[in-house]
Amino acid sequence: MSFHARSDATDLAPRVRRWRLAGLSVGQVISWGILYYALIVAAPVIAADTGWSLATVMLAFSVGLITSAIAGVLVGRWLDEGSPRLVMATGSGVGALGLVIVSTAGDVPTFTIGWIVTGAGQSAVLYQAAFTVITRRHEADRRRAMTVVTLAGGLASTMFAPLVAGMLSVLDWRATMLALALALVVTTTPLHWWSLERMWPPRPARVAEEPHHTVSTVLRTRRFWALELSMIAVAASLYSVTLAIIPLYTERGMSFQLAAWGLGLLGAGQVLGRLVFVVLPHAASPWRPLAATAALAALTLGLLALVPGPPWLLIAIGVAAGAVRGAQTLVQGAAVVDRWGARSYGAINGAFAAPVTAVTAIGPALGPVLALGTGSYAAMGLVAAALAVVGLALARFT
Repeated sequence: MSFHARSDATDLAPRVRRWRLAGLSVGQVISWGILYYALIVAAPVIAADTGWSLATVMLAFSVGLITSAIAGVLVGRWLDEGSPRLVMATGSGVGALGLVIVSTAGDVPTFTIGWIVTGAGQSAVLYQAAFTVITRRHEADRRRAMTVVTLAGGLASTMFAPLVAGMLSVLDWRATMLALALALVVTTTPLHWWSLERMWPPRPARVAEEPHHTVSTVLRTRRFWALELSMIAVAASLYSVTLAIIPLYTERGMSFQLAAWGLGLLGAGQVLGRLVFVVLPHAASPWRPLAATAALAALTLGLLALVPGPPWLLIAIGVAAGAVRGAQTLVQGAAVVDRWGARSYGAINGAFAAPVTAVTAIGPALGPVLALGTGSYAAMGLVAAALAVVGLALARFT
């Protein structure tokens, strides 16, 4: 019997489960690299060629990310009960179509429409979709599987930033986007088609007997909204500072080159945080991991705001903040299933993750706006640390 037709995800041979997880992980590297990081690298080139401001280019990209957050609610429902193979393979095609529109855009509205279409594709192929598949397939082993997938996703910038930069050195940005769209289709579409389940099998009896929480019942609970607000506060604090780490470092007297190295090491810290998360015991109450990340976020962001130097110490603190941000991704991915179980995970997590994703979508602008309002990036760090404390206070009610 083909492994695609096996009756229960828990009955799959370990070799097959590893192969499917590897396929999902490779898909994350390619999808994040092409649908997210490519624009971050290409944005200055696009702005210079078109005459649009860099802020305009990034705003169009953010609109696409917000679209992804909104569409993720519906995609989660489809992934719960439908065909993960069809949903994620289609997402690859839609994302590629969006890049084609982007590559041909002659004005800002068309460029924005292209990113809206791309965002719809992102909702079906990036972390939230992958987490839904993992939760249904891997059940008790989901934390390890989520860590593997997010570690792979963390490699996307390392691999694709120099690749896209190299492409832009020999092609214009339009040809680069077209080439990336083609690469996305020919790699991830067949990868999703052959490595994902055609349909979900019937739920095991132990899962079928669990209380059946629905989106409407969960959204009426105080626990959900405490979790939502706590996660938004922690995500906003971490993304506002870590995405503005270069101006924060240069404000402290570092050269741009050293600050850029600090940003790269902060990214490496995310991988460290995810590795630490998976080896920690998880038998405690589900609010404790969220409280721990909130407390560590407040500590590291506060130190970044208050410690004047030397550079090596600031960079070390930045790496620690990156580790907290890396762990926060996994805390967010496990938040819903740890509290309301695996049934209807996709639908509930889609509703839960949408506001958090929207906050991270405007993350690149949060830091500079706070710095402008407070007068410095150091003061911005203190505001962000206070926001993390709010997240910590709310975590106990989740």
